[in-house]
Amino acid sequence: MSIIQTAERHSSKIPSDNVMHQRHMIAYDEASKLIKGKVLEIGSGEGYGIEYLAPHAIQYHAIDKFVSNYQLNDSENSKVIFYKMKVPPLVNFENSIFDYVVSFQVIEHIEKDEFFLREIYRVLKPGGILILTTPNRNMSLTRNPWHIREYTPSEIQKLFNKVFDSQDIKGVYGNQKVMDYYYANKLSISKITRFDLLDLQHKLPRKLLQIPYDILNRINRNKLHKTNKESVNQIILSDFYIDNINDNCFDFFIKAQKKIG
Repeated sequence: MSIIQTAERHSSKIPSDNVMHQRHMIAYDEASKLIKGKVLEIGSGEGYGIEYLAPHAIQYHAIDKFVSNYQLNDSENSKVIFYKMKVPPLVNFENSIFDYVVSFQVIEHIEKDEFFLREIYRVLKPGGILILTTPNRNMSLTRNPWHIREYTPSEIQKLFNKVFDSQDIKGVYGNQKVMDYYYANKLSISKITRFDLLDLQHKLPRKLLQIPYDILNRINRNKLHKTNKESVNQIILSDFYIDNINDNCFDFFIKAQKKIG
């Protein structure tokens, strides 16, 4: 069964999604250097993260609301357990069983975000670590109606302070190639939103905007790829990096630890 592919759920197989894909892969690359033991991924998408991270785990549990069509070699596939599930809660998972939980670009879709974090805290072992990313609202170019909300740096810090005992919040950034694409994207989107004289993107209910947003988002990405094909295709993982947080990061990259004992 295939994942329903919208512009919100980018794909590594669609050329116009390359920049978004590489931006997301920086989190998997960093997590691959950290994880070990028993790992849970929440929001595994089409499964490229499973392929990237499972080799570093003893056992890998993956959750998504759609079935992932991941393919691993036999030795790695045997350690992966997939669950089709909407969260929270984390149904049928016992307390304190995971060494690491990873969740990338998911919490912005969750209505009860604090409950979501508390469920993750519950299933982590003492000393266990959550690695999470979510967009920085300050760098969003328009309202994304697929997101319940997005966070500013102070808001994400406040949320994590409610649940976790310690956290390290950094940012995902891009080099000049990435920023050139960002500003080209910003200009392209402004040519669309200039017709929204009544600011309906912020006034209408999210669900009414999701399909129009998805269509326009896909058209915009394809247009950017057509007019900037070489630059879009040439952006790779190493064009993104993680550094100290500020208002200009694309995403927050968060490591939060459950206290020991």
